[in-house]
Amino acid sequence: MYLSNPKLPKLMQVAVAVAFTAALATSPLAFAAEQGKEKLDASATKEVTGEIVDMMCYVDHNAMGDKHASCGEKCIKGGGPVGIVSDGKAYLVVGAHKPMNDELAPLAGKTVTLKGKMANNGGVTLLENAEIVKK
Repeated sequence: MYLSNPKLPKLMQVAVAVAFTAALATSPLAFAAEQGKEKLDASATKEVTGEIVDMMCYVDHNAMGDKHASCGEKCIKGGGPVGIVSDGKAYLVVGAHKPMNDELAPLAGKTVTLKGKMANNGGVTLLENAEIVKK
């Protein structure tokens, strides 16, 4: 066995054993972290169906639904960030490198389908180049 070689200094044997043990101990953590990352293909167009929300109130106090629709519309019209919430996940929404606030404000609190490209950085997911899917 490698560690029983009498020609290797004792310190080298200990260093190899520690490095091997550390690698074995941390590999499941690295694998778990990689599994948790959402794989987003930036070139692929995705469709998201969900509720249009004013992101300020949604993030601050989970405001959504009919009770918040008129307030959400005002905030979105006023330039606040707009998002879509689908299956408990919120996406920040922008058009072709510009806000879609005027187009989406009247839809606050309503369920719509948007399509666009997904981008993810720092825990924020963006639906960019978004457009409303007409059904």
